Amino acid sequence: MKNFDFYNPVKILFGEGKMDQLPMEIPANAVILMTYGGGSIKKNGVYDKVKQSLAGYKLLEFGGIEANPKYETLMRAVELARTEKVTFLLAVGGGSVLDGTKFISAAINYAGDPWEILAKRGAVIENVVPIGSVLTLAATGSEMNSGGVISKLETKEKLAFGSPLLFPKFSILDPTVTYSLPVTQIANGVVDAFIHVTEQYLTFPEAAPLQDRFAEGILQTLVEIGPQALINPLSYDLRANLMWSATMALNGLLSCGVTTDWATHMIGHELTAFFGLDHGVTLAIVLPALLREAAEEKREKLLQYGARVWGITVGTEDRRIEETIQKTESFFRSLGIKTKLSEHGVTKDQIVPIVERLADRKWKLGERRSITPERVERILLACF
Repeated sequence: MKNFDFYNPVKILFGEGKMDQLPMEIPANAVILMTYGGGSIKKNGVYDKVKQSLAGYKLLEFGGIEANPKYETLMRAVELARTEKVTFLLAVGGGSVLDGTKFISAAINYAGDPWEILAKRGAVIENVVPIGSVLTLAATGSEMNSGGVISKLETKEKLAFGSPLLFPKFSILDPTVTYSLPVTQIANGVVDAFIHVTEQYLTFPEAAPLQDRFAEGILQTLVEIGPQALINPLSYDLRANLMWSATMALNGLLSCGVTTDWATHMIGHELTAFFGLDHGVTLAIVLPALLREAAEEKREKLLQYGARVWGITVGTEDRRIEETIQKTESFFRSLGIKTKLSEHGVTKDQIVPIVERLADRKWKLGERRSITPERVERILLACF
């Protein structure tokens, strides 16, 4: 196991009725900007509950943050926050709203061009506006981490950013607010959480058995409850365990002491940027092809994953690895997710700009930095 520093200051308020504690978590004199997405919170009652809870505050609103939050949209919120001298940001929604709100937090007082937060390596984030969140969708884990991913419509880019200053002060996780979500959003959330785990687990052994068991436990839980959550939308226990699994999948704990991958995410971001595909869908498309391409360098962990998560212990190593990858893809498809680019109307010639962009950036991805643009091209071609 490698040396590591672990820091996570987020206060989690988990369970039904926890939204009642919202006023106790925000300074009494705060000027609050509430951020949200397309308006589903107005249909499921969350919007009204938040408004009632914060009746004594100066409360401003900014809605319309997209499922893949756009830089252009978020900059309008930044200008509003600057004009109104906002002192606290409250994200009400899923991971995209939270990611967008983290960017707003970093950009409000940023001295330079806020685009640098995303595009400039080493951009210094110093003076942020504090954030709280009311989570309405289990998926990204953004409620308990300090990073995010933002897209720029103009240039078709999707880039990650982060800072220890961007951890939410608190996050309220009430599983009952997820009851009314569409099946597609639940399925995407299961896949997103699942692949957050594999990015930190499916690399190579590093004498970190506890980390492996943490990861395998989350994967086994998602395999068990994911399909059930789609057909039993009002099961509190299923929604609660799904919500907590997604949070634990990306709060920093699994990556302690181990090398992580993230190639699936980096390639998936490009598919979203170019074709507008849902984030979870892109991950489900890329992961099986990437595992086949990188099977040799991931051999030991793939065999372990197959045995411990899928119970695959019979046959040659190569046969077990292939069966493990097939089981993984079949799981995604059992959630109703199409795992081939051709099923989403993408053609092979359309991947050329993605490969060219990665070559221009000179990116080498994966835990060994061995996934070159040439290998990305092979991975993407295998997604058809």
